[in-house]
This record gives sequence, C-alpha cells and structure tokens, in this order.
Amino acid sequence: MSADDSAPTVRTHPDADALAHSVAVALVHRLATWQAEGREPAVALTGGTIAERIHALVPTLDTSSVDWTRVTFWWGDERYVAADSDERNDRATVRDLLEPLGVPAANVHRMPTTDDGHADVDAAAAAYADEVRSQGGGGFDLVMLGVGPDGHVASLFPGFAQLGADDLAVGVTGSPKPPPERVTLTFAALERTEEVWFLVSGEAKADAVRRALAEDGTVDETPARGVRGGDRTWWLDADAASLL
Repeated sequence: MSADDSAPTVRTHPDADALAHSVAVALVHRLATWQAEGREPAVALTGGTIAERIHALVPTLDTSSVDWTRVTFWWGDERYVAADSDERNDRATVRDLLEPLGVPAANVHRMPTTDDGHADVDAAAAAYADEVRSQGGGGFDLVMLGVGPDGHVASLFPGFAQLGADDLAVGVTGSPKPPPERVTLTFAALERTEEVWFLVSGEAKADAVRRALAEDGTVDETPARGVRGGDRTWWLDADAASLL
C-alpha cells in the first residue's frame, strides 16, 4: 500500500488497563469483520508491556466470532537470540495469546533465532524478508507497533541506517536497547498494510508521541513518523497523550 499522508486517528483512554481492554476488543472485532468479508487476515505483532497486557486479555474475551485457524501472525521485530531466551518477545506472545486461542503453529511466523543456522543477523533478516514475500504476500492487514521513548518503532532507531533500507526486513547491530542484535521489518514492509495501530502507554513516552504527531520534525529523529501507509490509529492512555 502506498504512503498515506492523511491524519491519523487518536484514541485516548484513562489508563493502561482501559487502553489494553479497548485494543483487545477492537482486535477481535476487526478480525471477525475481515473474516465475514471472506478474508484471512495477516497480523504483524509487537512486543512491549502494553502489548503483553493486550495479548493476555484477548483469550479472556468472547472470541467465538473469529476462526483463529484462518489468521496468520508475524512480528514487526525480534531480538536475535536463542529460541529459548527470555529476551524473545515471541515466547510470551505464543504462551499468552496464540496457544490459548488455538492458532495453528503453521500460522505463526516467528522471526529467526540464533539457533537457525544463519550466518549472521543480516542473513537471518533476509530469510524473514523472503518468508514475508513467499508466504505473506508481501504485506499485512494489520500492523501493531509499540513506540519507544526515543520515538523508535519495531527496531528502527533514531539515526540508524536501517531507516532507509529498501528490503522488507533487515538486521540491526548495536541496538541502543539490549540485546544488541535484532531483526526488524522496515518502513517498506510496515507500510504494506491496511491498518497500523500504535500502542503507547506511559508518561515516559509522551514526548515521543508529541513529536510523532507534530506537523514538523524528521523521521531520522522520530522514526514513528516514518510509518505512513494504511489507516493509522494511535491508541494512547492519558499519560502518553499528556503533551498533545
């Protein structure tokens, strides 16, 4: 999907619990709507504290309107460590969200680990890019993104060369957040979607939200500004929205 300069939707909630519940309900509704239209949605997931709350809430809802065998899941980024490392975001996501919902393993496209035999993180990222192209049709129906206090999304950090990458996924070394090596989707991949949901909670991220939504500023300083494809919705709690 081509870049879209239309204004995003901003939804503000009283606190993190209300935000997580609202997103969980909206996710079930959106997937059910797409499936009623005959589609098999593809969702790119994110890690982080608020995402973990959302993931744990979804299976507690009435999800009978969704056929979870007809939803595929991907990740926007992941730590390039061993599969059994506690640093992996996908371990908690599978445990709290995907397994309770009965999502088939074949529908879960985890990013590579250091156990997979790739020469390095760049080779691992190239393999994931190939997987997105060959099994994901090169795009998604929904991309969910956290935003860091520095304005990063996925593992696209301010000032890093990966902000200008052309492939669908790239390796990251020297991450300002440990561990140092990551695999991340690029703007080119994140923009190939119908909807983008930014999930942001906490006062520490208020300035990043302000900068991302301001009329001026650069992607190099605030990477969250760089995701322009699809219908964009910012799901915020009151603290994250406090500088808007």
